[in-house]
Amino acid sequence: MGGGLSPVVAAVRNAVRESLAGLAPGDLVLAACSGGADSLALAAALAFVAPRAGLRAGAVTVDHGLQEGSADRAAEVAATLRALSLDPVRAVAVTVGGDGGPEAAARTARYAALEQAAADLGAAAVLLGHTLDDQAETVLLGLARGSGARSLAGMAPRRGIFLRPLLGVRRQATAGACAALGLDPWADPHNDDRRFARVRVRLDALPALEAALGPGVAEALARTAGQLRDDAEVLEKMAALEQTALLEKTALLEKTALLEQTAVLENIGSEERTVTAADLAGLPGAVRSRVLRSAALAAGCPAGALTAAHVTRVEELVTNWHGQRWIDLPGGVRASRRSGQILFENC
Repeated sequence: MGGGLSPVVAAVRNAVRESLAGLAPGDLVLAACSGGADSLALAAALAFVAPRAGLRAGAVTVDHGLQEGSADRAAEVAATLRALSLDPVRAVAVTVGGDGGPEAAARTARYAALEQAAADLGAAAVLLGHTLDDQAETVLLGLARGSGARSLAGMAPRRGIFLRPLLGVRRQATAGACAALGLDPWADPHNDDRRFARVRVRLDALPALEAALGPGVAEALARTAGQLRDDAEVLEKMAALEQTALLEKTALLEKTALLEQTAVLENIGSEERTVTAADLAGLPGAVRSRVLRSAALAAGCPAGALTAAHVTRVEELVTNWHGQRWIDLPGGVRASRRSGQILFENC
């Protein structure tokens, strides 16, 4: 494979090399590979870079069972990965549920399978093949849905065991890397199916923006995601500190009240979380919303189901209080205001 001299091969390898920099010698790294150009170029780069960095390299391919012949295709992908000298290689079949639509359900099943494979094999990291184009599409979808800053921040380069080395690499570069290395990627027919919102963004919306505004739209959207991610991380850290301070202050006040009159808090259950409305009112709006979101998550709201609209309604208990009733949140959590406190209860 003399394609190592190709600029696109070098770009993919360099991106993978930078992503692996924090791992310890001997760690096992897995490439998640569907057989498409992005993940196949990623797997080939990992096979080249990992041994030279003192790391072990393997791969996982997930069979979602959504298309005829998917099991045979997964076996073919696994054989290609082994031919790249990746070891171990796992082909994992999953059952895709129906919650949240087909794309979300497939993603949930895929990530669960990848996490389980990593745990079974003792892997330190799993590489995902999302590119700069995927990042731009994610930001544009978030804009269209009116999502908050966290959603517009796009996909993180690292989230837990998952690493995304190619967020600065264009999709055309991964296709070029496969061609240079003599690899034959699989073309998923779902990638041209306009029933899916992401496909419509890829095939229609982004090209229309490029035609209207000139080249560089995808890069600009990806840069915006990076800037918003930095802002969101700072705000979330500030919110976490404020939430801790508010909860500690509330706990101190409650302890004092208990010493003076033990019956005052008899109605406060162990599953109830409170923050003081007056303290929240004094926070900047961006911090206040994150404090409330963090409190809702701590009370049991699923992160994927808690929307900006939910948080806005809870925030109105602070900023627009006129005696309104409680607010039902995902996960069986209820937010309300009583005696100057914002409470999150499991109902």
